[in-house]
Amino acid sequence: MCLVQLKHIFSAVRLISNHRTVSKTTINLSVLETHLQQCQDFKKSKQILSQMILTGFIKDTFAASRLVKFFTDIPFIHVDYSLQIFNVIENLNVFIYNTMMKAYIQRNYPQKAIHFYKLMLERKEGSDNYTYPILVKACTIRLSQFEGKQMHDHIFKMGFDSDVYVQNTLINMYAVCENLIDARKVFDESPVVDSVTWNSILAGYIRMADVEEAKYIYHQMQEKNTIASNSMIVLFGKTGLVEEAYQLFNEIPEKDMVSWSALISCYEQNEMYEEALAIFIKMNASRVMVDEVVVVTVLSACSNLSVIHLGELIHCLVVKIGIESYVNLQNALIHMYSSCGEIMSAQNLFNAASQLDQITWNSMISGYMKCGSVENAKALFESMPEKDVVSWSVMISGYAQRDCFSKTLALFQEMRLSGIKPDETTLVSVISACTHLSALDLGKWIHAYIRKSGLKVNKLLGTTLVDMYMKCGCMENALEIFHEMAEKGTSTWNALILGLAMNGYTEKSLDMCSEMKTCGVAPNEITFVAVLGACRHMGLVDEGRRQFDSMTREYKIEPNVKHYGCMVDLLGRAGMLKEAEELIESMPMAPDVATWGALLGACKKHSNHDMGERIGRKLIELEPDHDGFHVLLSNLYASRGNWDDVLQIRGMMMQHGVVKNPGCSMIEANGVIHEFLAGHKTHPLTNEIEDKLDEIAKKLKMEGYTPDTNEISLDIDEEEKESTLYRHSEKLAIAFGLIATGAPTPIRIIKNLRICNDCHTASKFISKAFGRVIVIRDRHRFHHFNQGLCSCRDYW
Repeated sequence: MCLVQLKHIFSAVRLISNHRTVSKTTINLSVLETHLQQCQDFKKSKQILSQMILTGFIKDTFAASRLVKFFTDIPFIHVDYSLQIFNVIENLNVFIYNTMMKAYIQRNYPQKAIHFYKLMLERKEGSDNYTYPILVKACTIRLSQFEGKQMHDHIFKMGFDSDVYVQNTLINMYAVCENLIDARKVFDESPVVDSVTWNSILAGYIRMADVEEAKYIYHQMQEKNTIASNSMIVLFGKTGLVEEAYQLFNEIPEKDMVSWSALISCYEQNEMYEEALAIFIKMNASRVMVDEVVVVTVLSACSNLSVIHLGELIHCLVVKIGIESYVNLQNALIHMYSSCGEIMSAQNLFNAASQLDQITWNSMISGYMKCGSVENAKALFESMPEKDVVSWSVMISGYAQRDCFSKTLALFQEMRLSGIKPDETTLVSVISACTHLSALDLGKWIHAYIRKSGLKVNKLLGTTLVDMYMKCGCMENALEIFHEMAEKGTSTWNALILGLAMNGYTEKSLDMCSEMKTCGVAPNEITFVAVLGACRHMGLVDEGRRQFDSMTREYKIEPNVKHYGCMVDLLGRAGMLKEAEELIESMPMAPDVATWGALLGACKKHSNHDMGERIGRKLIELEPDHDGFHVLLSNLYASRGNWDDVLQIRGMMMQHGVVKNPGCSMIEANGVIHEFLAGHKTHPLTNEIEDKLDEIAKKLKMEGYTPDTNEISLDIDEEEKESTLYRHSEKLAIAFGLIATGAPTPIRIIKNLRICNDCHTASKFISKAFGRVIVIRDRHRFHHFNQGLCSCRDYW
């Protein structure tokens, strides 16, 4: 039956009533009850309604109330049908009003229920103790505490304030609206309390995560029912009180499915995944029925532990009990299989799913990304019927985690154009990409966007911004964000300390480490890597030793291979090569490539050819595919003019298929990243760059600069060596920067390798000759060149 049909019925009946009088009643209450019980289709209901109107039986208030109740109880009949009946009833009573208000609430129209109450007041109809619980529930659904308080006043005036059912709905309303003061006042003033009353006030404190008050109420309960105990376990889980949750679980005399589910969820929320699985196995052994909720939680634990075998068994259980078609469960299974590397199983589930929601698509894309199937993720993303912020975030984060930083930024720009607003997760990934590409302009735009949008700079977002600014050489911006952050984690302090050290602010870096300790934030392993890095950048051997010793002495942190590597580098840079080698030999773990490489680099720096050759040969035997060792040893030989040995090393590289990683420098100009490889002439402005290089060469010679041809490990003439030096990637980037940017904008460059001696010297001369600040971030640190000086003080 549709609303139009119902209107036609009323119109037709009115016409009949106007032309003739019905003299004989053909329906009574008993007949009505019988017909209503047998009514199962629209046609029959229309006949009953027509008969009641034709006979005038609709004027019987009790009979009319039964008819209204019948129509409102059927979910597939629109509530407005009942409204049409309501409008033709002459003698309305409170039951009919309550029935209509309840119907509108059940269909999620709480404001219409309140409208009916206003109609009751206008018509001066009476109310009863069933009226106000309905109205208070309407206020609760609307989260309208103001209307709820008005209802409370009416309840008091009408004398229903002592009714326990009314009191319970008031307590629930105030609790849902997060007004625990008034909720508690109603509770304390209640003359009669039942189990629902206790559960209502307890639920309010649990909703607000007020553990102490919740515990007080729970312990005051004379009868601690299972519902209350389950709620307390949920609260303990959310607040990390796992032991108390387990203890309470054991005290429940009659555990239901929710009890088991709450404890499993408690363990899973607190990353105690093995315990969660153990309880689930015990639950299953106890033959307790499981539902979708508990299985989703357990599958999450399987995902985090990568226990695919148990996950498959749970999948079989899901199929056995017949709940495999639930969308949430499908999503959890897809996530579990993809997290465990079983991407084909996840894909089969996705393809076979009868219902796909947004989470299903996002879960599958995330699964492809986790398994490295970037192209599949991209194809699925592009075929999505609708993309939300999570879809974009999954793709952007996936690109960033796979070091596809250019694609990360390109997709972010696409996201902006689509009109989707990024969230904190997306912005963290994009800022991270800006950091790796030194895309400062875009990073600053994102920072401005965060402020303009009023997004909260939490610990993760703030730390990422600090790291980005530090790694783009903007210490002032990084410090400003750091001091504005309300919450700072250990990682935030680490980003600041490491950033200051990389940028040459060693003393400030060490001062911030001291301040970190003063603020009660304990340093961790990464902190000491940053501090030791600060010491090695300025050759502070004594301070480095003191910090290294304090790790175990004061903080009980055992140094790892990175800490030893920092100390070896610190000693090596300071020329203490023998002590550095002895430290390597005394390490409690096998030294890594970086540690040996630091010593080999120090041998070259201090021209200790014998030690360098011995270590270099040893490392090539250990790591025959490592290009860095071959290059360093080749450079050692070249610096002594041993061209035969140089050719031998080059031959070994060819034999093992080792290719030297070419120098690459990137520079951002007008929001676009430009990449330069050593010696390449592929840039659209190559001719202009060549002209600028000639101009640089002339100016530098006038300033007294002489190319350091010792950097070229090839047996070629001096003129060709000079030409090669002038086409190192950072010099090409500097020349482009002089063309594409104007003073006072700093020329900011990021390089994949350590800057060579000649480029370092040339950059100092260029900064003075052209009056430009040049900031180069190489593989190890920053170099801020200004007026012929470098922030590293020529110690790098």
